[in-house]
Amino acid sequence: MSESKVLVDVNNLQKHFSKGKDMRGRDTAVLKAVDGVSFQIRQGETFGLVGESGSGKSTVGRCLLRLYDYTGGEVFFDGQPLGKLGEKGLKPFRRRIQSIFQDPYSSLNLSLNVLELISEPMKIHGIYKGEERKEAVAALLERVGLKREHLYRFPHEFSGGQRQRISIARALSVRPEFVVCDEPISALDVSVQAQVVNMLEDLQSEFGLTYLFIAHDLSMVRHISDRIGVMYGGRLVEVADSDELYDNPLHPYTKALLSSILETDPRKGSQRIRLEGYSGEREAAAQAMLREVSPGHYVALD
Repeated sequence: MSESKVLVDVNNLQKHFSKGKDMRGRDTAVLKAVDGVSFQIRQGETFGLVGESGSGKSTVGRCLLRLYDYTGGEVFFDGQPLGKLGEKGLKPFRRRIQSIFQDPYSSLNLSLNVLELISEPMKIHGIYKGEERKEAVAALLERVGLKREHLYRFPHEFSGGQRQRISIARALSVRPEFVVCDEPISALDVSVQAQVVNMLEDLQSEFGLTYLFIAHDLSMVRHISDRIGVMYGGRLVEVADSDELYDNPLHPYTKALLSSILETDPRKGSQRIRLEGYSGEREAAAQAMLREVSPGHYVALD
């Protein structure tokens, strides 16, 4: 992995939202959803981003997709800065960077059938035509575990897991290099989650994909990720290789997240650390900077 190039470089990314304005239109309060986040993702790697609701992890993903403009910092994709590009300049990157969101029912146009849903991005980017496009869609559909006969069905006719497979096929229809997976399994039944994660891993190997995998389920993130970043209060508090983070968590918040995973072996006798007990240290966590404490293991501690 260390030999591959850096595909995504996030440099001091900030995204602040106004919580209110005075009579002159000036911000009276600001929510610092993302407040100085930096990390890199190498080509072919899966970088997991975890944290509780409100930690800023999904906002990071939306900034990488340029669904949000940045308050500060920059995102470089394959060496090119994305922050100041308009829609025309972003178009070639829209093909190279795709997304899979949490709820496929709300992210899919319910008035379109499967063929139309998956072929729509192909039309926008001029990929395939006519019967060739239909055959490409059918092949993608089969690749994600559905059938050719599903081409003319509509989203409401599928289960949640099947709809997410359609979303995955749609994301892959333009042959992207990088996919932002924003809580792609959290709305699915537990029995389906592992199937989808395993499929994402197979697709990554087959198509040479790079993933940002955003989730709150640390056990599933460990399964798919090469490295993991832990977010708290809009900042990264720990970054390490997946196994290293699980075997040797250093930040109190990381330890709290890990302790929240239900143990399958009662003999381990681990005690769950209350996340609420750490919230009083939120301000200190927001101020501490990441530093390398061992090769590839970074933690924000005073």
